[in-house]
Amino acid sequence: MSKLIVVPTPIGNLKDITQRALEILASSDLILAEDTRQAKKLLNHYNISTPLQSHHMFNEHKSIESICLKILSGQTIALISDAGTPGISDPGFLLVRKCIEKEIDVETLPGPTALIPALVNSGLPCDRFCFEGFLPPKKGRNKRITALTEETRTMVFYESPYRLVKTLNELAVHFGSDRKACVSRELSKIYEENIRGSLSFLSEYYTNKPPKGEIVIIVSGKP
Repeated sequence: MSKLIVVPTPIGNLKDITQRALEILASSDLILAEDTRQAKKLLNHYNISTPLQSHHMFNEHKSIESICLKILSGQTIALISDAGTPGISDPGFLLVRKCIEKEIDVETLPGPTALIPALVNSGLPCDRFCFEGFLPPKKGRNKRITALTEETRTMVFYESPYRLVKTLNELAVHFGSDRKACVSRELSKIYEENIRGSLSFLSEYYTNKPPKGEIVIIVSGKP
């Protein structure tokens, strides 16, 4: 039966993909990819030749109706993002919601996502946590951080290397400079790095050593 299948892809190491995910990518009629150039690296590595179509945050509003029509006509379509699980700070939510509205079967495979290994590796409590994703770059940023000042659960943020120090400093102002945290960078890759310490220590560390790559910030909750 035709359906939408959400397929997680490696966050760095190409070996971190399930056999089932590879089988689905190879057997689907079409793969929707956040960046087709990035997707080709993965597909070429595993000799998968399924047709690709671009599906990203700038075109998803316009394309979801036509995608649903393709599925309703009998096609099985796989959805991937550049890395990790679609819908988690990546395109995917709007299409999944529209498919559900149209009673199209949606299946989501388990697989890679950066937040879980970063959370567990931080050494901070992970029995209860809240995922905040990317903070707003400008409008609403201060309001979002302020709303978290009373949060007692461990907090998980995604961040750009260019805004890391700024974010650490802002979190230190709102949560206290001695609040425990961990910055995970380039997870699953050769240069993976996990630096633990207070927010002030991490800010100083990355001020002196500007970071590169994908970043996850883990911050302990209010004591």
